Amino acid sequence: MTALRYARKAVLALVGLAVLIGLWELYKSLGPARGGTLFGVPIWARAGNAAMPHVTSVIDAFGAQEVGGATIVRGSTAPTVFESVLSAAGNSLLWAGVGFAIGVVVGLGLALVMDRLQVLERALLPWIVLSQTVPLIALAPLVTGWGNGLSIGPLEWQRWMSVSLIAGYLAFFPVAVGMARGLKSPGAVPTEYFRSVNAGWWQTLTRLKLPASVPFLVPALRLAAAGAVVGTVVGEISIGLEGGIGRLIISYSQGATGDPSRVYTAVIGAAALGLVTAAIVTLFDLALRRYQRTGNAS
Repeated sequence: MTALRYARKAVLALVGLAVLIGLWELYKSLGPARGGTLFGVPIWARAGNAAMPHVTSVIDAFGAQEVGGATIVRGSTAPTVFESVLSAAGNSLLWAGVGFAIGVVVGLGLALVMDRLQVLERALLPWIVLSQTVPLIALAPLVTGWGNGLSIGPLEWQRWMSVSLIAGYLAFFPVAVGMARGLKSPGAVPTEYFRSVNAGWWQTLTRLKLPASVPFLVPALRLAAAGAVVGTVVGEISIGLEGGIGRLIISYSQGATGDPSRVYTAVIGAAALGLVTAAIVTLFDLALRRYQRTGNAS
């Protein structure tokens, strides 16, 4: 049944993609080439080739060779756009993965601390929520400035570490809030039973609270993975880190007047990056399926 459910989701995703492509081509055929305004406010997107290339043009752009300095040239032959997007997405995935790991560790640690001491929950939770109101555009230069010249023993701070730290900043919030809620989810009956047998905090945590929190943790991890990808792309653009999908979008945007299709190849690469992270979390979801049934039952 689980395989059938995921197969159904995959089919629906493909249908949704086909509908999106159909709507894109329909608007391109019927929409105004120069856009449209209402009372001076732009409300209709431009449907001309400079703004909305055909889907087939975007697909063809993946096979075109690089002509600028946006990517690394392998030997004497320039890579294709597909190779450039794949390489950039791989780098961004690595940096986002590090940020995701940072966010999960920090988020779980905060949730456990808040569960252990309620006074810390009342003190920390407002600041955790408030932390997400800081714009990343303002945070990125600060993180980069803090990291410049920093070294821990033989390890020197690299620019990509700033990007991963920004990704972790977005990733920790849903994990901390979701896990804190999950740790408090066990019902009154099982909680009272553990108290009656004089179970300690660690035993109650490992045998009752952690299994019960899995249904809350998995959605939080999905949000954290998406946040890590967004933080990575924004961080790359903000600090000017080369080699990632964010900078590739900027590089292709600078030449969009000549070939707008390439911009969309990088955007598709960023979207695929999000899908890959979602798929990884789904594997984690499958591994913890039995705990989710236990958590729902309790």
